[in-house]
Amino acid sequence: APWRRGAGSAMGARALWALLAALRAGWCLLPQAGYLHPDEFFQAPEVMAGDILNLQVYYPWEFLSSSPCRTVVFPLMTSGVSYWAIKSLQQLDICSSCINSYTLLVSPRLLFTIFSFILDYSVYRLAPFWEVDLWKALVLLAGSYVTLVFYTRTFTNTLEGLLFALLMVLVSSRKSNGSSAEPTSSPLIGVITTAGFFNRPTFLAFALMPLLYWAGLIVDSQKSIKTIINHFLKLILCACFTAIVFITADTFYFTSVSLDNLYSINKGSLFDVIAQLHEKMVVTPFNFLSYNLNPNNLALHGCHPRVTHFTVNGIMLFGILHILAIGAGFKMLKKYVHQLIRVKSYYRGLPGLLVHSKGIPTLLLFYFVPLALLSLFSHQEPRFLIPLILPLVLFSASQNRAAKWKHLIVIFNLLGAFLFGCLHQGGLIPCLLHLEQLIHSPASSNHPRHYTLLFAHTYMPPRFLLNIKKTDMHVEVIDMAGSGEETICQTVEQQASNFTCSDCYVFVIIPGTVRATITKCGVSFKNETLIFPHLSMEDPPQMPILSSGNWRSQLGLYILQLDRDQ
Repeated sequence: APWRRGAGSAMGARALWALLAALRAGWCLLPQAGYLHPDEFFQAPEVMAGDILNLQVYYPWEFLSSSPCRTVVFPLMTSGVSYWAIKSLQQLDICSSCINSYTLLVSPRLLFTIFSFILDYSVYRLAPFWEVDLWKALVLLAGSYVTLVFYTRTFTNTLEGLLFALLMVLVSSRKSNGSSAEPTSSPLIGVITTAGFFNRPTFLAFALMPLLYWAGLIVDSQKSIKTIINHFLKLILCACFTAIVFITADTFYFTSVSLDNLYSINKGSLFDVIAQLHEKMVVTPFNFLSYNLNPNNLALHGCHPRVTHFTVNGIMLFGILHILAIGAGFKMLKKYVHQLIRVKSYYRGLPGLLVHSKGIPTLLLFYFVPLALLSLFSHQEPRFLIPLILPLVLFSASQNRAAKWKHLIVIFNLLGAFLFGCLHQGGLIPCLLHLEQLIHSPASSNHPRHYTLLFAHTYMPPRFLLNIKKTDMHVEVIDMAGSGEETICQTVEQQASNFTCSDCYVFVIIPGTVRATITKCGVSFKNETLIFPHLSMEDPPQMPILSSGNWRSQLGLYILQLDRDQ
């Protein structure tokens, strides 16, 4: 019977979702080796490891008191809480060696992985509202490599996506009879919008459509102007309060203001305390915007054509789902242009269009309006679009759109998960875990050694994974980035000539694709270690070599120990 087939299909989808959810958590613990972008580490874990665990780290310019562009609230609430927990466990002797490279890497990721299920909860809440098949939407979400890889990493973009999902839930509610319910979450909407703005000011691009939809519902459901004003006042007041909390926290973190300083200004004088805070006040989103609205600054990070998000990044992240959305978007646009030509006053502005249109056009606006706004900026990276997975999944699961493409969707996400979760810069994190074990080995503990670690043609190595205290000066990290052959050789030769002690060790970490560069430097190495796999898109493998028997070295990262007895 059809109902039995439907029940069996739902049961199968539930089991598949549970399997994919377990994969999400298990792969986080494994851990994932792929290194997506330096911001994954340098906008939270690296900074918090230095502040809370007193480890040697590299503080990025956004977290320097001279140029504060990132709020410290979310790093403290995520990586900070994770590191405080493992530090407490070690101090209480519950776990004697809780702080190591594995826990430093995995504990913040695990917290983000747990948070990622906010997306699943959002689909659970939103699917009935938008008349979407719940379990098909959940499987599409859980099976996407964006969820498996990006949403288990410590990106501010991940938090942006979670806040966007919560905002969509808050503005989408129905009564039991199916009609739109009167919005009652004005305070929470104000809190989430402001928190998202402080996390990443680009959050306003994502929040615009939900806020317009909410405003349309308010105006449509209320007869009293007083009630309408009351809703907007609640939102504004809660937004202001949230902003004050963030500004206060950032001001205390980035300046020399402390409670003792404030108390000693003028005991009992509230005016002087407020004046001191106002003078040193730090508003990180404004600093972020002033930096990123300067085209010269964006050029330092790379300029892209304005259509990159539409034509490249959307397909790279979402594959056929993005293409289906574009096709439906053009059809919707054509339909509404015809309607507006025939009856210009049919809709009462954009909020009216959002409220009175059916679910699919509105979901497409939730997807394409942020995409269009982000496309106004010349710096366009794929991860900027990961918050859009929620409206795209809801759209794709409606009217059985994705069903006939399921084999292509599976292959696409398998390839994406393998490329970004395993291959992409995949040797660097295992390399750092290996070096941490070497540095903290019993032999090194009994006889202090000095280590020089020279990284060339890799992404920025996160220092905190080496687990070196700030007071320890026996490890030096040199990041050569993408330096040319001459500069690398000069540095390596200088390190070779500086061998002044029997317990000094120099390691060069370099991809196999540029391994030949080191052989021209006139120095010899011993104890070569190859970490596989490692794919550097900046120095891609050569296809003729890749097809030969030497393919493994082309897809590997070398740890070369400089030979002192050369």
